Amino acid sequence: MQRPYTPAPMTQHTFDLLVIGSGPAGQKAAIAASKLGKSAAIIDRRSLLGGVSLHSGTIPSKTLREAILYFTGYRQRSFFGSDYMQKDKITIGDLRARVATVIEREMSVVVSQLRRNHIEVLHGQARFLDPHTVRVESEEGTQDVRGDKILIACGTRPARSPDIVFDGRTVMVADQLGGIEALPTDLIVVGGGVVGLEYASMFATLGIHITVIDQRPTVLDFADREIVDALIVHMREMGTTFRLGEKVTSVTHDARGRVIAQTESGKRIQGEALLYTVGRQVNTDTLDIAAAGLKAGERGHITVNGAFQTEVPHIYAAGDVIGFPALASAAMEQGRMAATCMFDETKCLLLGILPYGIYTIPEISMAGKSEAELTAAKVPYEVGHARFAEIAKGQMVGDSTGMLKLLFHRETLKLLGVHVIGESATEIVHIGQAIMQLNATIEYFRDTVFNYPTFAEAYKVAALNGLNKL
Repeated sequence: MQRPYTPAPMTQHTFDLLVIGSGPAGQKAAIAASKLGKSAAIIDRRSLLGGVSLHSGTIPSKTLREAILYFTGYRQRSFFGSDYMQKDKITIGDLRARVATVIEREMSVVVSQLRRNHIEVLHGQARFLDPHTVRVESEEGTQDVRGDKILIACGTRPARSPDIVFDGRTVMVADQLGGIEALPTDLIVVGGGVVGLEYASMFATLGIHITVIDQRPTVLDFADREIVDALIVHMREMGTTFRLGEKVTSVTHDARGRVIAQTESGKRIQGEALLYTVGRQVNTDTLDIAAAGLKAGERGHITVNGAFQTEVPHIYAAGDVIGFPALASAAMEQGRMAATCMFDETKCLLLGILPYGIYTIPEISMAGKSEAELTAAKVPYEVGHARFAEIAKGQMVGDSTGMLKLLFHRETLKLLGVHVIGESATEIVHIGQAIMQLNATIEYFRDTVFNYPTFAEAYKVAALNGLNKL
């Protein structure tokens, strides 16, 4: 097992950059500063590095998804029938073993990168004493460190309702899923956001009956409606029930120990377990940021400018702490760019077009504008579609529901948005992202040869479909 990265105890020190949080944003910021010849240190509460992304968020959940796809034989069902399973009885142990292996390997990568770049690591709880000084408190003692520049990348934790008792077994938040003893036969998911739908679709693929409850009338409002509708249809076919426009008012247990979620409209929804995924709370409430001259929003978010600079000029913030899109991928670049803006303003750039990945089953990805945004802005656009059922690669892997959707300007033909659902959606979206970043037109796809058979070929099909409508 990988040993935690524990450097020798340090005396009080001033660093060029002091980073609070060792998740994706903190790691990349510290490494970027080191490569610019600056001294950098990371403070983290745990003796294991990587933050929520590595230990209970991105890496575990996406590894769990891959394990479920493998053990259920999901990708082979179009050939062998909807009842096909790679393993007849899947246990939580099967899934947990794969997750643990990947976490350990990723931990080795993090440790190696920090060592190679001479990043000091201080273990303990960080708390501001003044705008330049942070106290680090741990079981080993207390030390105060100073930073000429400071980056807050403290991450988030699942939000919890004060009206619900969480026991970590039958009523839990996402971070507690790793500790469950057995897979439930039916599961209530409160919250139809990204995290809620990701877990709902994963457990539905295992044959578990899912009920998703959300007080909003629609889910994933930021995503393309046609793509989201396709996801909802697929999840319903997998046995998922959606209770939208419903607010949970209480969570109790019956005499048999089953969970009962009471809604404001009077419905009583039962399940063996309940997963609460209604947003996340930023960890700024543990840092005493007022001592640094900062204030946080309702859920702990910190406001920054385009250079990730807070209202205190030498203090920056990146990652989930600054809010949307709250993605590990975006956090890495935010951290790297924050460090670049601190120490080399000539290379301080605004981030380009960001891709968004939602790891439901099937997965969704997007970059650029949606139809709703283009309509609101009165932009004349056209749509090109490619159905994976029409793509040879889609037939080979058994994806008959996938779809690539291109939005482009009717007059200039510039690509404005890419929206994908299906196998490899989060991979192939980057082709469209690159074309948009280069401000190129949809004609590129028409005039380019793609490997055959591939999912990338869908870009040519979608481009031809759209151009034929003009």
